[in-house]
Amino acid sequence: MSKVRYINKIANVPQLSSEELRELERVTDKFPFGGNTYYLGLINWEDKADPIRRMVIPTTEELEDEEWGETDPSHEANFTVAPGLQHKYPDTALFLVSDLCGGRCRYCFRKRLFMAHREHEILKDYHPAVRYIRERKEINNVLLTGGDPLRLATPSLRRVLSALREVDHVQIIRIGTKMPVYNPFRVIDDMELGKVIKEFSTPEKRIYLMLHFSHPNEITKEAIEAVNILLESGAILCNQNPLLRGVNDSPEVLAELFKKLSFIGVSPYYVFQTRPAVGNKPYAVPLVRAYRIFQEARKNISGTAKRAIFIMSHALGKIEVVGLDHFHVYMRYHRAPDPRDTGNFIVARRNDWGYWLDDFEILSVVDSGLATASIWDRTKVTSDSRVKVLSA
Repeated sequence: MSKVRYINKIANVPQLSSEELRELERVTDKFPFGGNTYYLGLINWEDKADPIRRMVIPTTEELEDEEWGETDPSHEANFTVAPGLQHKYPDTALFLVSDLCGGRCRYCFRKRLFMAHREHEILKDYHPAVRYIRERKEINNVLLTGGDPLRLATPSLRRVLSALREVDHVQIIRIGTKMPVYNPFRVIDDMELGKVIKEFSTPEKRIYLMLHFSHPNEITKEAIEAVNILLESGAILCNQNPLLRGVNDSPEVLAELFKKLSFIGVSPYYVFQTRPAVGNKPYAVPLVRAYRIFQEARKNISGTAKRAIFIMSHALGKIEVVGLDHFHVYMRYHRAPDPRDTGNFIVARRNDWGYWLDDFEILSVVDSGLATASIWDRTKVTSDSRVKVLSA
């Protein structure tokens, strides 16, 4: 058995000097730190720009722009029907089942879960949420996220999966996790976890593991072993990661990540524009530059490695960035809360310094029938009154 130890105080990271610790404790007072001995062991501590270091070790840059971002940049509260249960897209429900992770990504868009005075957002009792899904036959897809669902004990995870598998119209269960990256021994050392995945990932109804590799240095022999166990358990493995300044914001690094993922049987799925959460500006890349990096990375790799699409997970839906010219940015509704919007095409005025959809002037929206619609109404989701309340 491995002896990976979790570390939740920056003062307990021995590689940092006393001077560094004094500076960084100011950051962790606001944005807590989390790591573990395995993941911290991947850092080249002699390199201040080491990409693993950048993802997990705080930087004083996080405190420099107090006006940047929101605690809930995708307005998840608008689609929360009960604590820990979100229903944004008609066929998909989301369970926040944990507020623990293998580490705390400095760029986390849901860091509000870990901050002081946070509101309770975790699903403590999954039974009412399962009832909610059972009553809505349009829901065929459930995503378990958090935090990290694999920080749950395996028997607890099994109970949630079992309850969902009893709902006939739930076809796909997705588990969003970075544990094979942060601590692959969570998978390697727990034989029961593989058995649980195998039990509930059936030929007719698969379990998908949505992994979170962001840099090729995270694809270690231990991570590959964990990935292989999950594949042999019958899970389908996909990868989603943000495009991060100082980590993977070069075509060469991003292409290497895509290739290595395809080699080990993990399909690139989404590359996210970094969400404007508080403290995240040091990790964000302007949208136009990010899209160009993404497209350049895809040029010389095989089709199996270039399956990812470049996405903004906005309150209005998942907005795919599909093209640029000298004057415009072209986008498409990949998913939308209102199915009538899905597939609609957005034309925005190019802004090389914009990070998020809200930074762009929307010139027109073209519906999927190719008829030009009126100028996009920014308020149509944030003022949505359809949010339901679910009683326990």
